Amino acid sequence: MPKVALYAGSFDPITNGHTDLIKRSLQFVDRLIVAVAVNVQKQSLFSKEERESLIRSALDNDPRVDVRSFEGLLVEFALKLEVPVLIRGLRAVSDYEYEYQMALMNRHLAPTMETVFMVPSLDTTYISSSMVREVAKFGGDISNLVHPAVAKALRDKFRTG
Repeated sequence: MPKVALYAGSFDPITNGHTDLIKRSLQFVDRLIVAVAVNVQKQSLFSKEERESLIRSALDNDPRVDVRSFEGLLVEFALKLEVPVLIRGLRAVSDYEYEYQMALMNRHLAPTMETVFMVPSLDTTYISSSMVREVAKFGGDISNLVHPAVAKALRDKFRTG
């Protein structure tokens, strides 16, 4: 039976940190579902369709990666898809407390669900979607932070360069 995991986030936009984690995840799972969280209370720069398309582009349409969006509880989405493992990224110690509480709540809601924490590669630790958006908004160089398709989409959004 193939090993499947789920990696969720807002991916607004997907960064080289996200793609690094996704590619490294594929070293120990056969298939990865990248789940785009849709939060109606949060104003996203990109629509869910744009985010899904940018993720596919950033991953060169890797057939082992299935990109989907969801609303509501991540654990319910994972259970619906029969995915037993959630992958979460930890960039900094400050991420740990929130992610740890979330993993425990997910275990409470779905006792068989496992959460795997991954740390970023050293060269992507500092990259976050919010920082990328801010640098792009003011016309800064984001070429080493995101895939070229994402950089173009950001320039188009902010009408820079």
